[in-house]
Amino acid sequence: MKKFYRVLCLSLVLVMALGLFAACGKTATTETAAPAEEAAPAEEAARPHFDKLTLEFVPSKDADVIIAGTANLPELVKAEMANLGYDIDEVDITVGTSYDATGEAMSAGSIDVGWLPGGTYALYSDDTEVILTATRNGLSNDSENPADWNGDANATKKNGPQVTFYRSLIYAAPSEYGKYLAEKVNNGEKLTWEDLDGAKWAVQKTSSSAGYIYPTMWLMENYDGKKISDLSNVIPIDSGYGTAFSYAAAENVDIIVCYADGRNDYEASWQLPTDQQDETGKQGMGRSDSIWNELNVIGVTEGIYNDTVAVSKASPFYTNEMKAALQDCFINIINTDEGKAIFDVYSHTGYAKAVDSDYDGARAALTAVDG
Repeated sequence: MKKFYRVLCLSLVLVMALGLFAACGKTATTETAAPAEEAAPAEEAARPHFDKLTLEFVPSKDADVIIAGTANLPELVKAEMANLGYDIDEVDITVGTSYDATGEAMSAGSIDVGWLPGGTYALYSDDTEVILTATRNGLSNDSENPADWNGDANATKKNGPQVTFYRSLIYAAPSEYGKYLAEKVNNGEKLTWEDLDGAKWAVQKTSSSAGYIYPTMWLMENYDGKKISDLSNVIPIDSGYGTAFSYAAAENVDIIVCYADGRNDYEASWQLPTDQQDETGKQGMGRSDSIWNELNVIGVTEGIYNDTVAVSKASPFYTNEMKAALQDCFINIINTDEGKAIFDVYSHTGYAKAVDSDYDGARAALTAVDG
């Protein structure tokens, strides 16, 4: 009988042990499966999401040309930022009414990211931070002698090496007085202050590097510290370089100032009838001779550090993580054929990561001009 009870007890213990083992095995499966089922929603919840990213370009080209040229950029930005781990519902692109208007909008936080020339960035760098510097194809001509830029034989081509700088040129329009200035320069004569003061000038806003700051520095260096503000007849232009070229073509001014490859951008429209447009939408200017023969260079500035891509410090995108993502986003986009075509509207062929100190020279130039 004792033996029977021992066998019975052992059997019960074995059954209970097996039941406990089975129960434990079931619980472990449940516990390991649960986190796997919850992982996907938790991961999605952690992915940053933004309703809108606002981008703005300054009007260094005609606004409608910029808008048409960048039409596909919003979808590319959304896709690239998604690849980098950020969801953005809408990307909005605008063109500022002036360089200062874009700077002011970024200072107020109504624009998240702006394409600012170096001088404009220097002026608004308390409220914005540079993340990228544009690179571009250098020109076939980089002479400091203005006569070397003139005539069809010296037409510049955008086939030089990648550079992080450009120059501003002072151009004589085909007006009667402009032709007088060009003839002196092409004959190797130095223009006097009186020559320049007798001309009617068209310039851009005071924060424009190529359209005001560096031409002012050229005057200061060559004419005993005199500035654009010392000239007798100056017309400030808010609407960009296209207006300056149209004023020159109409012989309404004698001198305009613009970046060095400006004549490349307006070469086709210069000789089109005024009721026609070139393939980029620029209105014809009705001239009979080429822009290389008629719009002569009379001054060459020192190099200007290239345009910036900057982020507003008042923007929700102003975090270290987002700045790094935006850097990668635009570098990746411009490294594609479609991206290159888009940013060609600004003559940008690449982007390099930048820091604020890169533009200390632009700040010094701005101080010199304003001082």
